[in-house]
Amino acid sequence: MSSDFSRCLSLLRQEKGISQRAAAKDLGISQALLSHYENGVREPGLAFVTKACDYYNVSADFLLGRTLSRDGTTIAAEELYDYSAEKDNVLHGSILATLNKKLLVNSIGVLFDLLGKTGKKEAINAAADYLGTAVYKMFRHLYRADGTQNEDFFSVPARQFVTGIPSADMICTEAEYVEALACHVKEKGKFPPMNNDALMENYPGLYQSLLQIIHTTGERVNCRGRGRKEKN
Repeated sequence: MSSDFSRCLSLLRQEKGISQRAAAKDLGISQALLSHYENGVREPGLAFVTKACDYYNVSADFLLGRTLSRDGTTIAAEELYDYSAEKDNVLHGSILATLNKKLLVNSIGVLFDLLGKTGKKEAINAAADYLGTAVYKMFRHLYRADGTQNEDFFSVPARQFVTGIPSADMICTEAEYVEALACHVKEKGKFPPMNNDALMENYPGLYQSLLQIIHTTGERVNCRGRGRKEKN
């Protein structure tokens, strides 16, 4: 059983706001056994999975990490709304926001197309988790900025958010991403060509956005590095 199951099982309990002891009692098992399930030490049988699905009111596919929908509904890639495909899709109030959005959308498109060609599911999922948490952080900072919003909208408690739990999640998912790519190398999996000529040919237009991200990020990171050296 995947690590998605143990992580989801633990998160659902925390979201429900109950202790491990209370959840174990309701599910008819010992707290020690539930702890093993939540930490991925042991794998449960079908009977427990069924009971957990009923208890948390989710589908088995959701609990097993096979879908992001709690009721088990799956969405095909072609069904997803693609805002970037609209004509004249300038975000209200800001050309700058639209330009930055397009840079990121185009660059992420190249990234996931390349990852898709490797066929390494673990790397694709880790990349999605990392970027998803980054979006989560930026949106939540925006949401709470004026100090009047009710943060019950989010399942992660405010104290954990401000003390860096999402940042820790990004570190962990980045490590999972690197490990997945390393495993792909060990399996002698092939990587798509990523030299400049190949990327220009395969991603005309999109690759320019990625180059811009690489350039501006490199300049910013190097500037911060030089700043630290000057202070020292």
